[in-house]
Amino acid sequence: MEKKWWHKCVVYQIYPRSFQDSNGDGIGDIPGIISRLDYIKTLGVDVIWLSPVYKSPMEDNGYDISDYQDIDPIFGTLHDMDTLITEANKRGIKIVMDLVVNHTSSEHPWFIESRKSKDNPYRDYYIWRKEPNGLRSVFGGSAWTYDEGTKEYYCHNFAKGQPDLNWENPRVREEIYQMMNWWLDRGIGGFRMDVIDYIGKDIDKEIITNGPKLHEYLQEMNRKTFGYRDVLTVGETWSATPEIAELYSDPSRNELSMIFQFEHMTIDWGKWGKWTPKPLDFVKLKKILSKWQTQINKGWNSLFWNNHDLPRIISRWGNDQEYRVECAKMFAIVLHLLKGTPYIYQGEEIGMTNIKLEKLEDYQDVEIHGCYKDFVLERKVLSNEDFMQGVYKMGRDNARTPMQWNKSPNAGFTTGKPWLTINPNYPVINVETALSDKNSVFYTYKKLIDLRKNSDYSDTIIYGDYELLLENDKNLFVYRRYDDNYNLLVIANFTEEHVPIKVKYNAEKLLISNYPDFTPQQHFLRPYETVVLRLKSK
Repeated sequence: MEKKWWHKCVVYQIYPRSFQDSNGDGIGDIPGIISRLDYIKTLGVDVIWLSPVYKSPMEDNGYDISDYQDIDPIFGTLHDMDTLITEANKRGIKIVMDLVVNHTSSEHPWFIESRKSKDNPYRDYYIWRKEPNGLRSVFGGSAWTYDEGTKEYYCHNFAKGQPDLNWENPRVREEIYQMMNWWLDRGIGGFRMDVIDYIGKDIDKEIITNGPKLHEYLQEMNRKTFGYRDVLTVGETWSATPEIAELYSDPSRNELSMIFQFEHMTIDWGKWGKWTPKPLDFVKLKKILSKWQTQINKGWNSLFWNNHDLPRIISRWGNDQEYRVECAKMFAIVLHLLKGTPYIYQGEEIGMTNIKLEKLEDYQDVEIHGCYKDFVLERKVLSNEDFMQGVYKMGRDNARTPMQWNKSPNAGFTTGKPWLTINPNYPVINVETALSDKNSVFYTYKKLIDLRKNSDYSDTIIYGDYELLLENDKNLFVYRRYDDNYNLLVIANFTEEHVPIKVKYNAEKLLISNYPDFTPQQHFLRPYETVVLRLKSK
């Protein structure tokens, strides 16, 4: 495999409205991010994935774009964006922009024109039908909204304010490619592509993901935009299998660098999806992760537990109270020793946790409110209490609470009123405290990044083979990463119990652990204890 810079890199995701506010309006902004670049540099990452900062009415926190070539005033200006790119580059950090091109905002000039009349030149920039089919929106309810002006329905797979673009129209594609090149010319390091598996859809057959023209469009996009540039592209693909992942990321196909797949992230969804979570099937989790380690041979994988759409992993599958630190380190070590490009979501590196807000009204997420209306009020398939239990465990606002910088009021995030409630545990969990404690979660992440990028074991971690051991063990996740040079063993206890180590090994060196006093002579692992050992060659 030809080595690429993004095989070795580690990406840090910033959700701008929750990262750092510089002007006291309670909303994070680009100057705030610039002020924290040295912190990100200290962590050791080399790429920032920036969630959308484009002009937007903010129905879905910026994933509803009204102008792709301008910055929303709540985040700053285009000059601020250029400054961020420049200042990040000075520190050896590339900025990857969020590309949202399945849909726009209903306030985008294209859609404003599209709804004026059936013969408007922009009419077929979007998907209009005389009658709706049975398609349902991800955010609850029908995926069709009636437009009084032209007496037809437009399609929106997400919120009503997010009409789907008609990718079958070549003019739409050309406009998008021009916009992408405009950003690439400004010096960005690539794109994270929001729900990119939707763009090839066949609406009338109700084929939404992995549609018939998906890969044709991606190859055209590659050819006309980033294909001749050395940038990172990662597609969000909720429906991908390893076979489909290879279609996206096999270099010979000229599509994307890698994708995000979510098979491991939907494993505990119940009858009504994320709103009715079920207990984690740990053995199944290991099998899924292992499948993605062994079945992508021509392409490339991404690695993540958290992002702006997912609850905090330590609250979801771990213990975010008594064993919060051990647990956060365990998830970090298990992920970063796998093959693929690791992604860290803001606050993950200090062990931030889910939040439980008192009332439904305290949550800001459009998905929570849309699905409450759908499941509780209209279809009545969930009680208010059951739905709220789902929100506490799985709601997207869990990840969106403001970054916890220090013990000062509002966690050092803002001098104003924060747009979303700050987690009350910020006096204990914050960056300042983490940086002053050499045993903090932060320094485990820093060490893992260093192991991947600057150690003798880099090639083994990045390109080595993978083997799952003790496949059916209900407590331990044990796997091997190996090549001609090194044989590394990862042993992780996913429980709160003391668990015997059931694998025989001959250790030469301890690379990293989440307890300070592990010895290779130990015959058991303590709660959430995790170690990486270099084994003696045979």
